[in-house]
Amino acid sequence: MNSDKTTLLQKIERSAAVRSVRGGLVTIIPVLIVGAFSLILKSFPVEQYQTAIATFADGFFLKLFDIVYNATFGALSLYMTISISSFYMGIKADHDTVKIGAILASAISFFILAGIYLDGFGVGSMNPKSMFLAILTALGASYAYCKLSLFFRSKRRVLFSSGANRVFNQMLATMMPIGIIVIGIALLNLAVMRIFGVESFRMLLVRFFDKLFSYGKVGFFKGFFFVLLSSMLWMFGIHGSDTLEDVMQTYFAPGLAQNQAALAAGNVPTTVLTKEFFDCFVLMGGCGATICLLIALLLFSKSRARRSLAATAAFPMIFNINELMVFGLPIIFNPVMLIPFFTVPLFCYSSAYLAISTGIVPAITSQVEWTTPIILGGLRATGSVAGALLQVFNVIVGVLIYMPFVHLLDRKTEEESKAAFASFVDFFKKNESALSSVKLTDFDNENGELAKLLSAEIRHDIDLGRITLAYQPQYSYAGACIGVEALLRWKYAQTVVYPPLIFKLAEDGGFLFELEEAVFKRVLADRDRVREKFGQDVKISFNITGATVVTDRFLQLLRQTNAKTPFKDMPLCVEVTEQAALIFTDQTLAAFREIRSMGLLLAIDDFSMGQTSIQYLKENTFDIIKLDGSLVQGLSTHANCREIISSIVQLSATLHMTVLAEFVETAEQREMLHEIGCDCYQGYLYSPAVFLDE
Repeated sequence: MNSDKTTLLQKIERSAAVRSVRGGLVTIIPVLIVGAFSLILKSFPVEQYQTAIATFADGFFLKLFDIVYNATFGALSLYMTISISSFYMGIKADHDTVKIGAILASAISFFILAGIYLDGFGVGSMNPKSMFLAILTALGASYAYCKLSLFFRSKRRVLFSSGANRVFNQMLATMMPIGIIVIGIALLNLAVMRIFGVESFRMLLVRFFDKLFSYGKVGFFKGFFFVLLSSMLWMFGIHGSDTLEDVMQTYFAPGLAQNQAALAAGNVPTTVLTKEFFDCFVLMGGCGATICLLIALLLFSKSRARRSLAATAAFPMIFNINELMVFGLPIIFNPVMLIPFFTVPLFCYSSAYLAISTGIVPAITSQVEWTTPIILGGLRATGSVAGALLQVFNVIVGVLIYMPFVHLLDRKTEEESKAAFASFVDFFKKNESALSSVKLTDFDNENGELAKLLSAEIRHDIDLGRITLAYQPQYSYAGACIGVEALLRWKYAQTVVYPPLIFKLAEDGGFLFELEEAVFKRVLADRDRVREKFGQDVKISFNITGATVVTDRFLQLLRQTNAKTPFKDMPLCVEVTEQAALIFTDQTLAAFREIRSMGLLLAIDDFSMGQTSIQYLKENTFDIIKLDGSLVQGLSTHANCREIISSIVQLSATLHMTVLAEFVETAEQREMLHEIGCDCYQGYLYSPAVFLDE
C-alpha cells in the first residue's frame, strides 16, 4: 500500500503540470526578490521611518517604492502565467511547435478571465490574488495550444505565405490555435458573467471563497478553517493570504475595532480573532509559519544548498515575506512538507486562540503592520510581554515540528541526487570521446543542470581548499615502493566522482588551471606525510593536462614554488595527461626543458603506439613512460599487446626512459611484464589509491 502511495506521489511530482508550476515559480524569483525588498522599504514598521519617506521630497521615495512594488508584485499573476506556460511548452511541445504561441494564448486568456479590461489594465487584477487563475489559465491554454497545433499540422491546415521569411510564417502558424483558444475563453467568460452575475471569471472565484465563510459565526472553527484553507492554497502554488484577503477584511479585520471600542468604553476587550491575530501569531515569517522552517533549516539541514537558500531568504522573512522560501525550496507540490506546513500554523492558531481567550495573553488592541518582526509584533499588538512570549513559544514548537521533516527532505533529496548523479556519470562514460568537443553545461536538460551544479560545487570546494587526494603506490619488481601517484578524489552525494568528469567540468567552467593548481598545492602540503607512509625516497607524481603544462601561468607557479622550496630537495614528477594532443613547438620544448631543469621529472600518461605518442619520444623530453592501461589488461588475451609493450620497453631503454605499467592487478600480469623487461608497476595487485588518514 505504501509503495502504491509513493508511486502515486512520484507520478504527481513528475507530471508536466506540477513541474511547470514549480519551474514557473522558480523563474519569477528575481521578480519576487525585487518586489520583496521594495515592500520592506515601503512598509518598514518604524513610525519615524514611515514619516520620513512620506514627507521627504514630497514623498519621492514612497512613490519610488510604490512604482517598483506595483511593477513586480502588482503584476505577479501575469508573470506567473507567462513563466508557467513557457515551462509547460518546454516539457510537452515537440520541435515543430511554435512555443511563443502558447505563451501569447495564455497571456490573452488571463487578461480575459481576470477581467483586466475592466480596470484599464491596472494592477488590481494582476496581483497575487489572481495566482490561482494564473495557474489554471497557463496550464489550460498551453495544453489546448499543443493539441490544436498538432491537429492543424496533421491536417496540413497551417497558414503559410510564400516568399515570406521563416519567422513570419511561424507566427502565421500560431494564428488559428491562438484564435480558437481566445474566442473559447472569451465565450466562457461571457457565460460565467451571464449565469452568475459577476464581472469576470476571477470574481466568480472571489465569490466562491467568500461563500465558504458565510456560514456560522466568527469563532474558533471559522478561523481554524481560514488557516487550513490558506495553507492548502499555498501548497498548490496559490497565494493563500491574498486570495482570501476579502474574507479576512469581511470577517476578521473588524475585530480590532471591536476591541478598541470596548477598551474606550472601559470594558475588557474579548474579541480574539483580528487581522493582527493571524499576522502576529499564525503567519510568522509568512504562510505556514515559515520562520520556524527557516530556523529548522539553518540548525538541522545537512544540505548546503538549503542552508544557503535559508540564509538568502532570512532577511525578507524577518518581515514576514516568504515567497523566496516557498517557491525556492519549494514547498508547493512537495509531499514531504505537506504535514508540517499544515500542522505548524494550525498549532500556532490553536495555542494563540487558547492563550488569548483564557486571558493568559491580553486581547489585541493595537494595529500592527503585517511586516512587523516577531517579538516586536506580539509586544505591540497586545501591549504586553506575554504577547511576545507567546510568539517565541509558537516558534520553538514550530521548529521542533519542522525538524524531522527537514531530515526527511534531506534524505529524499540525497537519494534523488544519487540516482541522477549515477545516470549522469554513466552517460558521460559512454560518450566520453564524443563529449570532448562540447560543453556539458550547455546541455538544456537534466544532465546540463547537474553539470552546472557539479561545476559550481567543485569551484566552491577549490575556493575553500577542500580538494582531497588519494595516493596509489608504485612498486619495483623487487618489491620496493619507488613512488606514489596523487589522484584527485572529490565526492558528490557521498560518492567519489569519476576523475575525468571532474576535469571536464573544470575545463567547461573555465577553472581547469585553478583545479590543477589546487591539486599541486595539496601535493606539496601532503609530501611530508606521504614520505612517512611510503618512504623518504619515494617520488610523488601529480597529473597536469597537456593544455596546462606548457602555459606561462603554470611555469610561473613552478618558479615561485621552486624559489621557496627547491624541487631538487623533494622528488616530484609532473605526469602529463593527454586531454588534447601536445604540439611540440619551440615554446613547448623550452617549457619542458625548464621544468626538468628545476629538478622535476616528466612522465607521459597512457602511452601507446599511436602516432601522437611516438612523436613524444622524438624529442626525448620525458623521464617516465606510463603504459596505457588497456595494453596491460590485454596481455593475457591479445598477443599483440605483448608485442606492443615489448617494442615500447626496448625503445624506451634505448632512450634512457623508465617504463611503468598501470592497472597491474594479478601476479600473472606482473610476471609477463617482467619477462618483457618492464619492472615498475602500479595497480590493485599492490594497493588501490588510499587516503593518508586510512
